Amino acid sequence: MNEIYTRVSIRKFEDRSVETEKITQLIRAAMQAPSAGNQQPWEFYVVTDRDKIRALSKISPYAACAENAPVVIVPCYRTDGLRWNETVLLDLSCATENLLLEIASLGLGGVWLCAAPLEDRMTKAEAAIGNPEGLRAFAVIPVGYPAEIRVQQDRFDESRIHFI
Repeated sequence: MNEIYTRVSIRKFEDRSVETEKITQLIRAAMQAPSAGNQQPWEFYVVTDRDKIRALSKISPYAACAENAPVVIVPCYRTDGLRWNETVLLDLSCATENLLLEIASLGLGGVWLCAAPLEDRMTKAEAAIGNPEGLRAFAVIPVGYPAEIRVQQDRFDESRIHFI
């Protein structure tokens, strides 16, 4: 899986829409993630409305790059009916990583903008998508065709490996 070594955060996008088929493939990849007890606590909001994207671009000082994305995906987690509430952030992290790898695989670009666990960012993101009942916003992921070229750094550090 080459995308593990080539995926980068993309914050600039071409003025070009993303095909519905590709968006579906992104969400399909996200939903293949492991979750504690297979509880699959996720829901995904696919946002193309310009006003809502603008609101999402204001959830934090780092989210401005979302404003020009053709689509923004907001992974959310359910708050009710879960066996292990304490693992939802881990579950959503796995799903978001799958999403980011599939973004790279399809020739798209994206970036993980943190919402959870920061209450003010979560609340702003939830307001932007209509305050869905029983859901909390986990992240904001702008997606589009990259308008910038970046190269992934080699992060391997053998000194951080400990054999016992």
